[in-house]
Amino acid sequence: MLTISPELARNALDAAPDAMIIIDASGVICFANRQVSALFGYPHDEVIGKRVEYLMPERFHARHVAHRERYISSVRMRPMGAGLDLSGRRQDGTEFPVEISLSPVKDGERVLVAAAIRDVSDRKRANAELIDARQTAEAARASADRANQGKGRFLATASHDLRQPLQTLSLLNGVLQRLVAGADAKEALSHQEQAIGAMSRLLSALLDISKLESGAVKPEPADFAVGALFEELRFEFASLAASKGLTFQVASCADYIHSDRALVEQILKNLLSNAIKYTRKGSVALRCLHEQPSLVRIEVMDTGIGIAADQLLHIYDEFYQVGVPTNSTREGYGLGLSIVRRLASLLGLPLDVHSEVGKGSVFALTLPVGRRVVGATPRPGEDAPTREPRRQIRILLVEDDASVRDATRMLLKSEGYHVTAVASLSEALEHATRDPTLDLLVTDYHLRDGETGMQVIAAMRAALGASLRTVLITGDSSSAMHELPTDPRLRVAIKPLRAEELLAVLASLLSS
Repeated sequence: MLTISPELARNALDAAPDAMIIIDASGVICFANRQVSALFGYPHDEVIGKRVEYLMPERFHARHVAHRERYISSVRMRPMGAGLDLSGRRQDGTEFPVEISLSPVKDGERVLVAAAIRDVSDRKRANAELIDARQTAEAARASADRANQGKGRFLATASHDLRQPLQTLSLLNGVLQRLVAGADAKEALSHQEQAIGAMSRLLSALLDISKLESGAVKPEPADFAVGALFEELRFEFASLAASKGLTFQVASCADYIHSDRALVEQILKNLLSNAIKYTRKGSVALRCLHEQPSLVRIEVMDTGIGIAADQLLHIYDEFYQVGVPTNSTREGYGLGLSIVRRLASLLGLPLDVHSEVGKGSVFALTLPVGRRVVGATPRPGEDAPTREPRRQIRILLVEDDASVRDATRMLLKSEGYHVTAVASLSEALEHATRDPTLDLLVTDYHLRDGETGMQVIAAMRAALGASLRTVLITGDSSSAMHELPTDPRLRVAIKPLRAEELLAVLASLLSS
């Protein structure tokens, strides 16, 4: 049997990384290794013979005596870092956090207690810094959330308020085009319409980018039919393509996809608008491919001017247009593809482009397959019977902005509709009480005093019947699309819209 000399045992304890003491049943220190002096600052001989409370702050002395006596009566091992908040006191009076492990040691008939003491100041400091950093990060995150909420509220207001003047101008332009007869006046109004359209597109693009950058746009994925979306796009872009002498081909598609329908629609609208803009002759096509069981690939193809390989890296930059020198006359502002890229990134969708100069381009979006939606309602733009005679139709217009209200009333009146215009929900209900023979409700989405067009629709349908046909006009396209249920008697028109667009929406709804 190997016998260890007292000198070897002491040298081993002195070599330990932690301060170590051995105390007897009365709490007197019988042994202290070299690290005790280094940690507490006392000479070795001064510690020996002192009670263990000598090494801790005075305010803990009385409490520790009771703890020590309980431990001595039932000794057991207690590991380092057992969750207690302990402190040591140095010779100079400074305090520091410690962790202590306790182990019983037999010396013949008596039981001693060995205590290993570790300074955990660095760890406590690191933990405190980590907690402080976490709290700072949480505070910053909360501040950022509040800032984003503020931006969202600002953008919602800006989307409405900035579009209102343009909406008024566009509708008044439509009214004047119906009233004037001279060739010069008609030409001037045509140029005015083009300028209003350009301002509208630029404003919409800038607001869309601002919303995306602020985090105000939150995707709400759901399953929807690609075919129904394609039909809406065919209805919207067919006349634009025809006006340039282009063939617009929309393939049939029976697939369902899972994504945010409104945002996917916005992506495809920007891609189709770009394709038609940069195609001088030939065709623009929209199709879907089901090459993999779990994915649907939607492609927008054109026979346009194409994009050189060295320009492909720049096409998603703001205000960049292929083949358009800086400060030259522009058709558009080079924001459409920037919005497309941001939306695809927000939805987590791969976006590919293949192009050849002089032959055209193909933009492709790959989406996850969705489940078939049973009982889906037809969307606007589908085939419908001829509408009833216009002069028999009574319309209630709810719009809080006086200029927009008057311009819309004038336009509808010039088309032969019988129009009553009011500014609020209460006025709308008052009119319904006086004259319940209403064929159509046209309401703005954002009204004064926090009222919304959805509240107007609900109240008027409760008063006049659930079959009341309605047009909801809004400048806040994302919130409107996310909030509204599928409703065959409801159409949504996005501001600013031209007079002809509004009249087409009315015709579509009245003929359904």
